[in-house]
Amino acid sequence: MFNRQSKAYLPTKWGEFFIYTYAENHEEQQPHFALVHKDVDIQGIVPVRIHSECLTGDLLGSVRCDCGEQFNAAMDYISQHPGVMIYLRQEGRGIGLNNKLDAYNLQDKGYNTIEANVHLGFEPDERDFEIAIFMLKDLGISRIDLLTNNPEKLATIENSDILLNSRIPLVMPSRIQNKNYLQVKKDKMGHLLM
Repeated sequence: MFNRQSKAYLPTKWGEFFIYTYAENHEEQQPHFALVHKDVDIQGIVPVRIHSECLTGDLLGSVRCDCGEQFNAAMDYISQHPGVMIYLRQEGRGIGLNNKLDAYNLQDKGYNTIEANVHLGFEPDERDFEIAIFMLKDLGISRIDLLTNNPEKLATIENSDILLNSRIPLVMPSRIQNKNYLQVKKDKMGHLLM
């Protein structure tokens, strides 16, 4: 069972936030976290991004995917329209960094992102977004505008008692390095990339 573990003030290049961590225990090395803008109105409709960790995109600027660009665009939006970033530690669609890099090697041999995960013995997407519902409820948030292109995230919210007011698209321009990746997300996973 996940619980809130810690809270601290966190000034960032996007403005002033509070960071809350969530894990099964306080010793967890990689807890999920929420960045909550200091000016957010939790009684109103809150802009929210549910973002799964992508070390290669978020931190290293990889253009094999659009994750880092989506993270930055969402943080820019949340800084202008005070909201919340839910950051889930589910690297590589839930398969972890080592397996994600193995999937990259398979992609370099011609597998698409889904085929690579399945070849490694995983589902195409192993993530669980239910923890985001717990985190939103813990923060006292009941109505949101969700920054996403992912139909699974939309379904998770719609099947909860969090009210989804609207979806805010986060469509990033494709690059030669991620054109096929984005096409698979659209055609095979139903991502709303139009």
